[in-house]
Amino acid sequence: MATPAKRATIYLDPILHKALKLKSVETSRSISDLVNTAIRESLAEDAEDLEAFDERADESLISYAEMIKRLKKDGRI
Repeated sequence: MATPAKRATIYLDPILHKALKLKSVETSRSISDLVNTAIRESLAEDAEDLEAFDERADESLISYAEMIKRLKKDGRI
């Protein structure tokens, strides 16, 4: 059984709201569906970022100056 949807009041910039309404009509999807999808994608991206940070937590850190030296040495800048 699906969890019932929760109501929320949000305030959108008028231009964004207009764009969202147009996209809703163009795609035959509800505004709620578009917003839910955007939020899911944003949260999934955050989860991926956190996972990447965790994977790299043990890497040694280098300074900005050292990174510039390496890029110059490798001919990248």
